[in-house]
Amino acid sequence: MMTEKLKMPLIGVLTAVVSITLVRLGNPANMGFCIACFLRDTAGAVGLHRAAPVQYVRPEIIGIIFGALLVSIFKKEFSPKGGSAPVTRFILGFALMVGALIFLGCPLRMALRIAGGDFNALIGLAGFAAGIFSGVFFIKKGYTLKRTYDVSKTDGILFPLVALILLGLLVIVPSILLISTQGPGSMRAPVLASLGAGLVMGAIGFLSKICFVAGIRDTVLFKDFSMFSVLAALIVAGIIGNLIFGSFNPGFENQPIAHTNGLWNFLGLAMVGLCSVLLSGCPFKQLVLAGSGNSDSAITILGMTTGAAFMHNFGMASSAAGVTANGKTGFVIAFIIVIFIAVYNTFLGRKAKANE
Repeated sequence: MMTEKLKMPLIGVLTAVVSITLVRLGNPANMGFCIACFLRDTAGAVGLHRAAPVQYVRPEIIGIIFGALLVSIFKKEFSPKGGSAPVTRFILGFALMVGALIFLGCPLRMALRIAGGDFNALIGLAGFAAGIFSGVFFIKKGYTLKRTYDVSKTDGILFPLVALILLGLLVIVPSILLISTQGPGSMRAPVLASLGAGLVMGAIGFLSKICFVAGIRDTVLFKDFSMFSVLAALIVAGIIGNLIFGSFNPGFENQPIAHTNGLWNFLGLAMVGLCSVLLSGCPFKQLVLAGSGNSDSAITILGMTTGAAFMHNFGMASSAAGVTANGKTGFVIAFIIVIFIAVYNTFLGRKAKANE
């Protein structure tokens, strides 16, 4: 029993160790792992956006996909599924990325930013919790995107295959890709270290079913603190690690790849929290599920990647200078769409089905 209780906090500690190690090897500060940022960089590398400072195929993403795939096959749990409101999931993934690039990070990076002393991320955490509470409200009222269905193994393997092709291009013919020479995209750990870290996290993610949204959601819904212990242990271990290496920098100002607009830090992660609950999983969990054959999660990741490209192509992504006017406008539009999806699939859709 004690071993089982310690398992989840130990996963948080391991995540902190892996993340800090990646930063020491070259990844941007407070960004050992960030699913949103790494998908954005990958989108730039294949030309979906032209923001030169954020272009690089991140091996960590590919590693997470294949870590989940290999373990699911080894355990004979590779069971491709899909067909649950794919267009809705694409749009929710898109909107999730809008929120993430307003805040400048996914829930995992939020925790790593807190561990690095970034107080702006504490405001983001409050927004994240508010978004999750909002999502829980809809869940309690009956929100659903309906069931998934078994699909062919070919459908389940296509997403990992695309990831493998990207890895091949990065290793064999990197000249075909767009790769940053300055900015966050130029800050990267060696390919093998990044890929290995991703493999470890993907395998752990599949085996433990960790989800950074579930830490707060399950605490509210079921009084289950196991997932929350991952997040708490990650932050505590991250603080200790940053103190050891002299990289703990408490405060609001002069934080790496972050801005100090509290309102939009709150709102950005509130959007991420709400969308993640409506999607039944945070960006990390979506990537793990996509790697293990879930085409609904693959569609969500494609929505996130498209959202990242859109944010940069139209000057909507935040920067250290703050949130842009276009970003604020885009956020409001995305928020209205997300609320419509939540309300329709909670109340209106159920009534329409009952009247059929």
